Amino acid sequence: MKEIRHEPVAPTRTQWLASGAAIDAHRHDDHQIVYAGRGVLAVTTSTGLWIAPATRAIWVPAGTVHAHQAHGELALHLVGLPASENPLNLAEPAVLTVGPLLRELILAHTHAHTHAPPDDSPERARLRAVLLDQLRVSPQQPVHLPTPSSPQLKAVCEILRANPADNRTLPALGREVGASDRTLSRLFKADLGMTFPQWRTQLRLYRALVLLAEDTPVTTVAHRCGWSSASAFIDVFRRSFGHTPGAHQPRSQSVSACPKG
Repeated sequence: MKEIRHEPVAPTRTQWLASGAAIDAHRHDDHQIVYAGRGVLAVTTSTGLWIAPATRAIWVPAGTVHAHQAHGELALHLVGLPASENPLNLAEPAVLTVGPLLRELILAHTHAHTHAPPDDSPERARLRAVLLDQLRVSPQQPVHLPTPSSPQLKAVCEILRANPADNRTLPALGREVGASDRTLSRLFKADLGMTFPQWRTQLRLYRALVLLAEDTPVTTVAHRCGWSSASAFIDVFRRSFGHTPGAHQPRSQSVSACPKG
């Protein structure tokens, strides 16, 4: 079994990751905010997959083993916080809404740490204080794909992961894996904390974000992810993220989100 890297200090910095690039599993003694100013970020933990486009950030508590995966060219912004400082009062990973002000604060804070050594200047202190205030009031968003532990549930989830456009009902999927729809419904709620339709929608949204980051046309994304039409997909996407799918494609994202210098 591969040893999990231990990096005591969670860094505060900006960096670019190429599409498809990954940062292997590791843990910090600090908390960390992970934000993609460009592209789509997936963070994997023992409890599942956490997905963040440019309107979301991921809270990774101290000690959490996690790995990063870039979908599309990724402008990665990392904010490390000491374990004694928990502005969200959360012990589990979470996805947070990133509004315009919080976005600019994250970009400014990480840019400053990347291009100049840390200092105790009043300007840096004020920037950090406002950033923490904004994190405290940032709403949480359920952009999380939990990992099942039940063998029967794992089998169903793997079928749908392989083809999110599979529109079979839960009874039909149950027949394939040898479980009743009542058993599977109970397992979805007990094991994953959501219903089967909720989990399938989360899976489809995750796959849609990945395809959009690869600049796949919206109509094609809708078809591949199982929506009956592009308009149905756009409606679900807008209600989930507050923007249309086109806003998450590379051609509509600012290339200045993370300086390459």
